[in-house]
Amino acid sequence: MRRVHAPARRTEDTDMSSQSISPRIPTLDIRRFTDPASPQDRQAFIDELGAAYREWGFAGIRNHGIPQARIDEAYDTFRRFFALPEATKRQYHVAGGGGARGYTPFGVETAKGAQYSDLKEFWHIGREIPRDSKYANDMPANVWPQDMPEFQSVGYGLYQSLDALGSQVLRALALHIGLPEDYFADKTDSGNSILRPIHYPPITVDDIPNVRAGAHEDINLVTLLVGASAEGLEVLSRKGEWVPFTADADTIVVNIGDMLQRLTNHVYPSTTHRVVNPPGEKARQPRYSTPFFLHPNPDFLIDVLPSCVSADNPSRYPQPITAQGYLEERLREIKLK
Repeated sequence: MRRVHAPARRTEDTDMSSQSISPRIPTLDIRRFTDPASPQDRQAFIDELGAAYREWGFAGIRNHGIPQARIDEAYDTFRRFFALPEATKRQYHVAGGGGARGYTPFGVETAKGAQYSDLKEFWHIGREIPRDSKYANDMPANVWPQDMPEFQSVGYGLYQSLDALGSQVLRALALHIGLPEDYFADKTDSGNSILRPIHYPPITVDDIPNVRAGAHEDINLVTLLVGASAEGLEVLSRKGEWVPFTADADTIVVNIGDMLQRLTNHVYPSTTHRVVNPPGEKARQPRYSTPFFLHPNPDFLIDVLPSCVSADNPSRYPQPITAQGYLEERLREIKLK
């Protein structure tokens, strides 16, 4: 197993504007991994993906095989749900559930350390598991809108597609880390992964202190973002610059989360990102986004990989923690528990 070293720490000063010319976050064709022209091209994809993650923590993935019609149908369904009356939507809010399933209204989730709550409402779809599963206590049953029977088949269909794509990305990343290609397979096959359709409403007043999503890092292993409907996503570079990342329509954004950063001892960084309020008339338009948060199985022990520890990069986490324990710790920080 090869030894990998952590990149230099990011600059904490984030005052620099993204108005300057910014480098482009790489977008890669995943067919070079799943159906490569040659073994050399497959290895080149692995190398390029790993380099993108070590530099940015983000990469775009195209030719992913998820039909655009499936994505469009899902977004149309989610838009129609969020257009329902507030009282109807709140029927599906699970009080005391930490937002694990169903609807979460405006004014609840707050980025870690932020003064104001994010400007968004969202829905959580989780993995369907037998209710006698050993994970049933940590993974509650899904809640489905009775007003929209198609929501379940459309939403869970997209969930399964993104889960499969995320598994392919993890296979490539495992090889870059120096692990067996299937290292993550039995550690994520019952993962507490979440599909989160989000609605950011139009901003109709000036000088609002909230942003659509404050600067944050994701909790999970990797996040897949499909089809965000408007600009606003920004990624914090090593130089402390906010770099806009608006993906092409056929591209899914895949970024590293805190669990993978911890597992790899920060060799693969979980990059700070945010969703800013757009300027002028663009702020008067709603924004819809659907990230898929790929989690490991609840009992997976996040223990730093020996290959990611060196004299220059000693272990930052001497005490391992289960994925569920880490998730609950972080949910309390963002006021979902």
